[in-house]
Amino acid sequence: MLEILISLFLLIGGIFALIGSIGLARMPDLFMRLHGPTKATTLGVGGILIASVLHFSNRGDGLSLHELLVTLFLFITAPISAYLIARAMLHLRGDKDA
Repeated sequence: MLEILISLFLLIGGIFALIGSIGLARMPDLFMRLHGPTKATTLGVGGILIASVLHFSNRGDGLSLHELLVTLFLFITAPISAYLIARAMLHLRGDKDA
């Protein structure tokens, strides 16, 4: 039963990561391209990390906290980096209009 749950989280995470990657490649503007990696791909990596927590915690070593730290780092840095990229693009666009 646990293997099915782990497989489900891996599949859902992979689908979200694929959708985010396709969005990154297909969107025409930088501002639209930010939505793919910051939203869908973050959820995809989160699903894969949940599957990893379940797998390694089931092996008998206790609760695996490494994946939780990676998830926390990802959920903190992805929105901040997207914000900084968008602000830099707005700054560059403002210089071209002047």
